[in-house]
Amino acid sequence: MTTMPIAFHRLFLLFAFLLAALGGQVAAAPSDPVEADRIVAVVGDEVITMVELRVRVDSALKQLQKQGTPLPPREELERQMLERAIMERIQLQFAQGTGLRIDDAQLDQAIGRIAANNRMTPQQFKLALEKDGVRYARFREEIRDEMTMVRLREREVDSRLVISDGEVDAYLANQTASGGEEFQLVHILLRAPESATPEQLQKLRLRGEQALKRARAGENFAELAAAFSDAPDALQGGNLGWRPADRLPSIYAEAASRLQSGEISDLLRSSAGFHIVKLAARRGGSVQVSVQQTKARHILIRVNEVVSEPEARRKMENVRERLVNGGDFAELARLYSQDGSGAKGGDLGWISPGDTVPEFEKAMDALKEGDVSPVVQTSFGMHLIQVSERRKRDVSEERQRTMARQALRERKLDEAYQDWLRQLRDRTYVENRLDEK
Repeated sequence: MTTMPIAFHRLFLLFAFLLAALGGQVAAAPSDPVEADRIVAVVGDEVITMVELRVRVDSALKQLQKQGTPLPPREELERQMLERAIMERIQLQFAQGTGLRIDDAQLDQAIGRIAANNRMTPQQFKLALEKDGVRYARFREEIRDEMTMVRLREREVDSRLVISDGEVDAYLANQTASGGEEFQLVHILLRAPESATPEQLQKLRLRGEQALKRARAGENFAELAAAFSDAPDALQGGNLGWRPADRLPSIYAEAASRLQSGEISDLLRSSAGFHIVKLAARRGGSVQVSVQQTKARHILIRVNEVVSEPEARRKMENVRERLVNGGDFAELARLYSQDGSGAKGGDLGWISPGDTVPEFEKAMDALKEGDVSPVVQTSFGMHLIQVSERRKRDVSEERQRTMARQALRERKLDEAYQDWLRQLRDRTYVENRLDEK
């Protein structure tokens, strides 16, 4: 089994976020008073209206309430959501201008996967959305836009990133020196235009200093991130999760190394703009010299134009029932598995962390030796997994370099993406009219 790109994994996280944001949103009743609309931004040859912005703000507020995050002032959230809407519109215009489009067949397939993840047929999923007050036609176009932006990033940023051997050498030397420590960070990003004037930078710096002062005064950091941050994770409180220093942007790694748990950095400056970083916690401190490897086998039924996801899942449930009742795994793998491992009884050999897609690895790691997993869905299709054995093995030099290259790629991708977004915004005509009366 080969490692699958993580773009669709990220995409389904975006789907989940979108579904949560849209949930419960009901159109105004005809009898409700309707306030006159107005243009709050011009992006290229398109406009964003106040009605569009209010829909976004209301969805963001619902999400923050579900997370238990204190709500920032609506005016501050409006500014953040408008900037996000502007950046989305810029990317979609660029994609359209360069011929990138998600056709209806691709869109239907993606929505079918979302429905299957919710254990529904596409028709049941459509009815569930409409019952929650979500217009299905709008939902489809939101998903199309999200898919377009993911594909655009893959084409314009991910595919062009190069990691040199010298960078790998430096990374490995630094990893040994750092002792493998991990940091949990939350952050605020105030994005600066690429060709920002001194006046714009000063205004942005003052806004950053205001956020920093409030953070150090003890205000809720998640609330401040929602109100001030231009980063995609602003509504998640700016939480970056647990990461080793080598998987953090360089400016964040340097700041984290100087902070104690609970401390907040000074206002940091980078090519992307201004940053505030808070160290929530740190752990580890020993260099990993070995990894746990798993000897596993699987049965795979692929999902395609001929075999739908529900049909593949039903077939796999039948196979699992035979296994539970004493069926021979290798024999059933030879009969049913639709990849090269089938001829070997489903044997995948020894698997190291990161060798498989995240969904497969998570399910495999949860199994005891000899157990058969429930049906596991990945971008390849439907799997049944059985763990034969586990062992600890030293990380070879070749594998260390592979892991280093992956870590460097993850660190640089976000920086490269933010740089690309900033350049794209500077090339697009944008007029912000939110504060006009």
